[in-house]
Amino acid sequence: MSEETTNQQSCSGKKWAMLAYGLVQISATVVSAVSLAAIAVGLCAVKQESRQFNGCVETVVAEGRSQAEAVRYCNGG
Repeated sequence: MSEETTNQQSCSGKKWAMLAYGLVQISATVVSAVSLAAIAVGLCAVKQESRQFNGCVETVVAEGRSQAEAVRYCNGG
């Protein structure tokens, strides 16, 4: 009888450990997914900014300046 009680207690501890491990794994997966989503949103903003910069350079070059001057102008200098 005492062996069954001891066996059940050790199984109970293992169940809690496995539950904790599962929760940690799920939490890590969620954090990873959120991080990847944040990176994707950041890359979309960079892409939009790049388009605006290229449009600025093309406009300034069309006005007759060199590309180097256009890039300097569009960078704010």
